[in-house]
Amino acid sequence: MPNSFKFERLQQPPLIFAGTGGAHLLQPICDELGLTPGHIDIRRFSDGETRVKINDSVRGRVCFVIQSTSTPVNDNLIELLLILDALKRASAVEINAVIPYFGYARQDRKDEGRVPISSKLVADLIVTAGANRVITCDLHSYQIQGFFNVPMDHIFAAPIMIDYMKKHQTKDFVVVSPDVGNVKRARGYASALNVPLAIIDKRRPQPNVAEVMNIIGNIEGKDILIFDDMVDTAGTLTVAAQALKNKGAQNIYACCTHGVLSGPAFQRLCDSPIKEIFITDTIPHKKGECDKLTVISVAPLFAKVIKRIYTQESVSTLF
Repeated sequence: MPNSFKFERLQQPPLIFAGTGGAHLLQPICDELGLTPGHIDIRRFSDGETRVKINDSVRGRVCFVIQSTSTPVNDNLIELLLILDALKRASAVEINAVIPYFGYARQDRKDEGRVPISSKLVADLIVTAGANRVITCDLHSYQIQGFFNVPMDHIFAAPIMIDYMKKHQTKDFVVVSPDVGNVKRARGYASALNVPLAIIDKRRPQPNVAEVMNIIGNIEGKDILIFDDMVDTAGTLTVAAQALKNKGAQNIYACCTHGVLSGPAFQRLCDSPIKEIFITDTIPHKKGECDKLTVISVAPLFAKVIKRIYTQESVSTLF
């Protein structure tokens, strides 16, 4: 049902737009808030250049732009930058970039010589283009918040994911972190579900390749929930699932905020012992891509955040 909050009493309600990477969330978010979606004309020149035109007057208005920088990553990023620039030049009073999935988040530091810090570069581009605030969900690395020189609202999909998982929870559930770096997030899930936590000790010899070394915790005879912030090629996830199955785990489920699902991901998931994988729609997915895939919408969550930002209420109290 639509959110009970109404904007009729406000003289200038916010305007909500979306690029190609956020179009699937635009109408559901607007429905939650009782607003009409903003209109953008996005076209491609024959050589691949992107052309953007805002079809609504935005002078003096507070604007929100929904755009995930998912596949095609660079096209969606350029779209976002052009939309922000167009709003800035059209005299919008405040421009909020809503980025459900923030691409380039994995390149957040110099882990070897002569490589860029891509997350910082992308953050600078977004701010330079015109964003006064950035809202994103479940960053791959929390430190990216510090890369922005404007307010950053980092929200979490955990509330909606936990509510969904409680409906499927069994007595012998164990939350598993697929690596040591994800332990804090996984512990939060385990605490909310009031179940034990186990950890997979892995090593990554090269990008998108993972090898399980040890499993820390009791998982034999248990139903498993593997939690991660994103699944890309599904290599880490499926290797972890097979290792857990080999150690005596029963039903294996996976829970992931961002379903990047590139390359061999779908085939790996279909061939794996994972019974079901729960992802959100921060990245759009078509029905029928994989029988094991269950998509949970983040539109109600982002609608609440947009409403609170616009009315200058606390966002952190939602989490």
